[in-house]
Amino acid sequence: MPTTKIGGLDFFYEETGAGDPVLFLHGLGSSSIDWEFQIPAFATSHRVIAMDVRGHGRSAKPAGPYSVKQMAAEALALLDQLGAKPAHVVGLSMGGMIAFQMAVDSPEAIRTMTIINSGPEMIMRTPEQKAGIEARYTIVRTQGMGALAKMVAGPLFPVQNDLRERFEKQVASNDPEAYLAALGAINGWSVSDRIASIRCRTLILASDQDYTPVEWKHFYAAQMPDARVVVLKDSRHAAPLDAPEQVNRAIQEFLAQ
Repeated sequence: MPTTKIGGLDFFYEETGAGDPVLFLHGLGSSSIDWEFQIPAFATSHRVIAMDVRGHGRSAKPAGPYSVKQMAAEALALLDQLGAKPAHVVGLSMGGMIAFQMAVDSPEAIRTMTIINSGPEMIMRTPEQKAGIEARYTIVRTQGMGALAKMVAGPLFPVQNDLRERFEKQVASNDPEAYLAALGAINGWSVSDRIASIRCRTLILASDQDYTPVEWKHFYAAQMPDARVVVLKDSRHAAPLDAPEQVNRAIQEFLAQ
């Protein structure tokens, strides 16, 4: 996996294949390993780029605070360095938020956008939602990343033991301060008031058992000029891992259009 300097920080990324560039952006507490089932499938027809965003994987873990806008700027800088604009951008969870930020800040850099179990905001409106976020802060501060990893991985992979164990190890390996800085970046973030300006074709993949309801994805998709929703069956939040065939097929059909 090569490395590059962006803003004086080291960023690791994987690049393989040839053709139109596709940038994959991972979720909170993970890394480019989120895309282990997508990278080989898409490298046969596309130039695949998968980066570890700041605070994650093998990229730099500077002190916080972090912001989604900052993460988006760094992803755009990587595309610049690689001569990969415009790119098809695929984002899972936090990666989807970064993709939205890229699309509103630099629309010329985005050819298409695929959003997986994510949306244009993360605003905690109910007491239960707020408590869930606060629980993550508390667990990391008092019990460490290992305890948080168990809490997060269980609901994601209730029956897939191998995936659950691997994901637990991935989350547990995070630097706690970097994880909390990234959590702080997405908590309260929103570009909902700007999504009507996004002109690129957008595919929204919504797992039927995701944290957030499919109806919400339809709601925000209706506010975008060229977006459509595809529902993934028997899938939870980490769809690229628990439903890779559905995810790959949906994106490949979308990109082929």
